[in-house]
Amino acid sequence: MARDEQLKQRWELVTEKLSNQFADGDTLDLDAIIYLIGVQELGQLDRTFKKEQKLDLMHIAICKLLTPYGYYELDFVDDEGWPHYKAKESLPFLKAGEQSVLMKEAIVNYFIETEYID
Repeated sequence: MARDEQLKQRWELVTEKLSNQFADGDTLDLDAIIYLIGVQELGQLDRTFKKEQKLDLMHIAICKLLTPYGYYELDFVDDEGWPHYKAKESLPFLKAGEQSVLMKEAIVNYFIETEYID
């Protein structure tokens, strides 16, 4: 199976499972999935977040997702449990579509690694 086709199928599986679990079947978009990963990584599942904190959660998720690609590494976790990352390498310039593919690939890999999907 071609790599692009496999990524597409796995992405559809991730979005379907997450949408059913968290959005009553309404399809979650890329940003919503990134947010969910941020909440998962923070580990504070039983609280509500302010707008600025939601952006911070998305940043946590993006850093976590791009760590295996060598762009970030975990620096420390603060007293409130928030992980902080440091940039190891500058992200390359990518067109919007290329960014989307990179993030979808990273998300699929994250959910394979966490055994949410095969």
